[in-house]
Amino acid sequence: MSLPRQVLPGTFYMLTRRCTQRQFLLRPDDETNNAFTYCLAEAATRFEIEIIVAQQMSNHHHTILFDRYGRVIEFVAHFHKMLAKCQNALRGRWENVWSTEPPCLVELVEPADVLAKSIYTAANPVLDDLVERVAHWPGAKMVRATLRREPLEATRPRHFFRDIGPMPAKATLRFSVPPELGDTEEVLAHLREGIARVEREEAQRRQVTGKRILGRRGVLRQSWRDSPTSREPRRNLRPRIAARSKWYRIEAIGRSKEFLTEYRYARARWIRNEPAVFPAGTYWLARFAGAPVSPLRN
Repeated sequence: MSLPRQVLPGTFYMLTRRCTQRQFLLRPDDETNNAFTYCLAEAATRFEIEIIVAQQMSNHHHTILFDRYGRVIEFVAHFHKMLAKCQNALRGRWENVWSTEPPCLVELVEPADVLAKSIYTAANPVLDDLVERVAHWPGAKMVRATLRREPLEATRPRHFFRDIGPMPAKATLRFSVPPELGDTEEVLAHLREGIARVEREEAQRRQVTGKRILGRRGVLRQSWRDSPTSREPRRNLRPRIAARSKWYRIEAIGRSKEFLTEYRYARARWIRNEPAVFPAGTYWLARFAGAPVSPLRN
């Protein structure tokens, strides 16, 4: 049983999830790029999630988002469910698309942490030695849309959704820079500079090591049934908090421990059928069992 998660409105997150067996089930092609964009856009609109930047890799995705209203859990479940069904219908599969481990949802404490993870997300194809520049990646052009402040439109995938069903015929993915993150132009300039820096540093590394990139054509030639030949790291830590500042990190970990302590105390009373009030941010019991929850502190 996993630890309970405190879900509070007004929180930045980095969402990551990988495909089962590291298979290339999200390998870029027209149908997959459209389905990823459509499902992300529809889920973000449905649950009022603000997408800052996202990157669709061949066997995983990274998405940086802002959860203004505390609905991130619903968003994650709906997005992954719809995209998995789309891809299974496209590939003629019946088994799970996603790894059985839960999605990695990391709280980003400071604006500097959001920017750092946004650069990492955008530059992921370069860091993985797949392409020389982010613009060369053949997946959905989400980084370009973010930097240009342009929306991405996608049509309802015909290989899965019904024409007369409840899903919209089109979905528009709008990338945003929440005011809580800073001035929009300054944030985008920082993101551009960070991507360019990663591209330069990775080019220098490859020059020294002799490492070669796979290239756009090589990516497109890969079968969706394949998976990386590299050894997969196992039993790694799965952090819930990312903070570059030591003191902000200590403060965030302290808040998390306080939440767990209060949650366990309230749960013990709840099980004994005694009056119990759960701490603010309690999600599952509040939504599905009607448990009373403390109001948010100002």
